[in-house]
Amino acid sequence: MKIIVGITGGIAAYKVPQLVRLLVKAGHEVQCVATAHALEFVTRLTLETVSGRPLYSDLFAPSNDHTTEHVSLKDWGDAMVVAPATANVIGKLAAGIGDDALSTLLLAFSRKPLLMAPAMNTQMWECPAVERNIAYLRSTGVEMVEPGTGALACGTEGKGRMAEPEEIVEALNHLLRPKEVMPLWGKRVLVTAGPTYERIDAVRFIGNYSSGKMGFAVAEALAAQGAEVELVTGPTQMVTTTAGIHRHDVECAREMLAEATRLFPSCVGAILTAAVADYRPEHTVDHKLKKQGDEGMTLRLVQNPDILATLGTMKQAGQTLVGFALETDNEETNARGKMERKNADYIVLNSLRDKGAGFGVETNRVTIMSREGEAYKSALMSKREVADLIVERCLLK
Repeated sequence: MKIIVGITGGIAAYKVPQLVRLLVKAGHEVQCVATAHALEFVTRLTLETVSGRPLYSDLFAPSNDHTTEHVSLKDWGDAMVVAPATANVIGKLAAGIGDDALSTLLLAFSRKPLLMAPAMNTQMWECPAVERNIAYLRSTGVEMVEPGTGALACGTEGKGRMAEPEEIVEALNHLLRPKEVMPLWGKRVLVTAGPTYERIDAVRFIGNYSSGKMGFAVAEALAAQGAEVELVTGPTQMVTTTAGIHRHDVECAREMLAEATRLFPSCVGAILTAAVADYRPEHTVDHKLKKQGDEGMTLRLVQNPDILATLGTMKQAGQTLVGFALETDNEETNARGKMERKNADYIVLNSLRDKGAGFGVETNRVTIMSREGEAYKSALMSKREVADLIVERCLLK
């Protein structure tokens, strides 16, 4: 295929030659298009050498093959990748501004597959205007490769690092897969993942051992089938840069409920893997509580809202609701009762008595139970394999 790689003025531009090499190695023809600021970070000669084609960077350069190069390149290219995608170019595209070679090409390319790999400082990534622009572009069909978390060029740590070239290629491959082989293409699915933390004071919380691995595996499995995944996750070290997964970070059960109820009406289904705390402290303080002699501390706990039950009351015809149950005794009876009470269509049962299953491990063994009385018991397998099984039996039947 013919791939256009757009490069903007971010430090992550130094990774672009490797991205181009990977694309060429995979058999693609690659045309690089750079802004003037991008060429402060990576040279014209480097980009032309790795791509094997002249660089396009100036709307009015006499060396251009066409006077309307941005239009002719749109006709030439099958898909386009922008890496790094700075807040500036994201904002230009969202606002319909074309004032240089890259931004005018992006406006002309709007009807073809477009993938952007954002890269910026954490505070810029979290800026409401940037969040608004990204949300708008996604709504128009632009795919985003979520940035990673780590050391940034400004010397701080946080989210904003451009995805690695290998991850960008993987996301592009996903974007270019024939839609007919992805049965969930264009359908939105909600996934909850990880634990919730219920604050006691400024430094303490009530939580659990959930790592988020199962939920993130489910999100990846859904994206592999073409779904647009709304991933609502509690505090976790898990990351994903897969195209089609839109991450929403929350801390406590009430925040997770708010995001889940906001997103669920636009989804064809929900798979709730999160280990949500059943209780939270009745009162919290914004400072660290000090020891009170030898008398200890008494906490009064109140019940958290039930996310599965709430979505069960909201569920409409055509929506599929999948819950998880972690049990230690009378497992199937308790899980089936939970499914009936909360109006779920399926319950995925985990037992803490199964060696190699549960929190923090790479494997799992589950029983997938349906309202029709089925109870499919899986073998012990990787969490990604379990995720594929859940998607197949609950959403692809």
